[in-house]
Amino acid sequence: MILELVDEAVGAGARLEVVCETMGLSARTVQRWQAQDGGQDRWYGPKHAPANKLSDAEKRQIVAVANSPEYRDLSPKQIVPKLADRGIYLASEASFYRTLREQQLVNHRERSKPASAHRPSEHVATGPWQVASWDITYLKSLVAGRFWYLYLVIDVWSRKIIGWQVHETECKELSSELVQSIDADADVDLAGWVLHADNGGPMKGSTMVATLQRLGVIASFSRPHVSDDNPFSEALFRTLKYRPGYPTGGFATLDDARAWVEGFVRWYNTEHLHSVIRYTTPDDRHSGRDVEILANRRRVYEQARRRNPSRWSRQTRNWERVDVVVLNPETKEQIAQEKIAA
Repeated sequence: MILELVDEAVGAGARLEVVCETMGLSARTVQRWQAQDGGQDRWYGPKHAPANKLSDAEKRQIVAVANSPEYRDLSPKQIVPKLADRGIYLASEASFYRTLREQQLVNHRERSKPASAHRPSEHVATGPWQVASWDITYLKSLVAGRFWYLYLVIDVWSRKIIGWQVHETECKELSSELVQSIDADADVDLAGWVLHADNGGPMKGSTMVATLQRLGVIASFSRPHVSDDNPFSEALFRTLKYRPGYPTGGFATLDDARAWVEGFVRWYNTEHLHSVIRYTTPDDRHSGRDVEILANRRRVYEQARRRNPSRWSRQTRNWERVDVVVLNPETKEQIAQEKIAA
């Protein structure tokens, strides 16, 4: 039946590779079946369990850890590095997910949909205090139509929040005040620092521009009429507003909003294990402590591999530090278009 369906689809003009992929087969398998000139079912499954299969006891331990009070609100991507920091290796994230999926314990619990990525102007960072991203977002109050405004600056390389303020209004004077407060607290000269933002009035106002020029900060802006060209800030706001405990009904007062954001910033900088920086905290990466943390994780994985080498068919997990971060890297399509235009 499979061969008949394949022949029918190919005869109608479809490519063999596409037909086989749709049916869950490889093209080589179908070609081999056709060459054998027989009609019986040749779809063989594995004849024995893999030698490195998790035991029932190991699976029970994974489920127990994932459901424990300490880890039940975290994903396996957060659980595994936290265990590694304590010198414990149970299984990979894939094994965690597979085991939890067998027990029907994997469910999407966020209210959001997956975010899409867009890439405008490019800036490369190889360390902290080189490239930053900032934006303003609305925080609802209990009064319909009234909002508080959160000004937030994030270091692109370390993902650390390096400046924030909450105000009743949004304007260029308050934006300038935020940058000046960052300059006062920073232990580095901000000359040459790239600060990326969208095209809003508070970002491009005369007071803000004058402050950036005085400090030697390089202003960078999103493309006109493209609202999501500032992905680092947009991703951070998404994390903030889908954080458990975020008051979706609104904040009662400005002080309440400031207190909540202060707690979020403390958690985000010092506790949150960020996926794109090898599941270290932004504060650890910003200060350089992540080097020792990642080295320790490599040792834990190597020791686990030596104890049970059959569990790994390839190298252990990559705990190498991410040295280069690019804000809005140019796509292959954009490069091709530029070559054509040239």
